[in-house]
Formats: sequence, C-alpha cells, structure tokens
Amino acid sequence: MRLEVIDRDITRLHVDAIVNAANETLLGGGGVDGAIHAAAGPELLDACRALGGCPTGQVRLTPGFRLPARNILHTVGPVWQGGTAGEPELLGLCYQRCMDLAVARRFKSLAFPAISTGVYGYPIRKAAQIAVGTVLGFRKVKHAPPRITFCCFGQEATDVYSLTLAEMGSA
Repeated sequence: MRLEVIDRDITRLHVDAIVNAANETLLGGGGVDGAIHAAAGPELLDACRALGGCPTGQVRLTPGFRLPARNILHTVGPVWQGGTAGEPELLGLCYQRCMDLAVARRFKSLAFPAISTGVYGYPIRKAAQIAVGTVLGFRKVKHAPPRITFCCFGQEATDVYSLTLAEMGSA
C-alpha cells in the first residue's frame, strides 16, 4: 500500500473514489462538500436525495458523475466537542467504513480529505493520527487499495499529515 499526502483540489483527482466530508443530509454544504457537489454536477444532488441522509460515522456511495473520480464515498465526521463525546471513535469509524467499502469494491485508489477538520473544528493533529492510524491498519488486508491519498487543503494540513505519516508509517 502506498500512502501519500498532497495539497490539491480533491475534485480534480483521477482515482477510483474520493471521500466527501459530508453533512448528515448529504445535500451539499461548505468546504470540501460544497466543492464536490459543485464539480460533480446536479446529478450528485439527485443521487444524494435518494439516499435519505447518512448518520455520523457511516458511509454512502454514489457515482462521481462529472468528476474524474469514478465514485464518491460520503461520510459524516463528528463535530469536535472537546474529545469527550465519542469524537475519536466516530472519526475512526469514518475512515474504517470508507476503507471497508473500498476493499469490498476492490478500488485501486482512494483519496481522503481531512475529515472534520474544517468547520467541524476537529484538531488537525488529532484527526491526522486517527486517519493515518486507521488507514495503516489496512496494510495487510487482502484487496485493500494499493494507493491511498490524503488530499489536504493548505500548507498547515499538508505538513501535519506528512509529519504524522512519517511518524506512524514505519510503526
């Protein structure tokens, strides 16, 4: 499994699937969610309406529509409340369930944003440790995607994810 950290627009990646850090309605919002909805086109909104939402820590699958990515995995991360309201477990479930679905679908490439670190306020370092740790747990899983990308927004997030991967990648 090859893991990489990049600072790019996730909507421009040519991968089997990108992960959307969605809200529970799945009907679009701000940040990466809004960018994915805008780039994928109105067909995505129709597909998401048919799904009827998604609880925190779960995942839903749609086609990528007008994106270069063939699929979108929509997951709802937790809102940071200080770390005592189950946030680490819920964030871990987001990554776990996305990876489980990627394994089941035999995706070869998958790109994650920094789930919950925008308006949901999750501390970037804590989020990166959960993201990288969960994904690294799939290193020996049969049919795990051989290429995983952490697609960050901005230099700070890129640096934190890169450092976290360097620290945990050999563990």
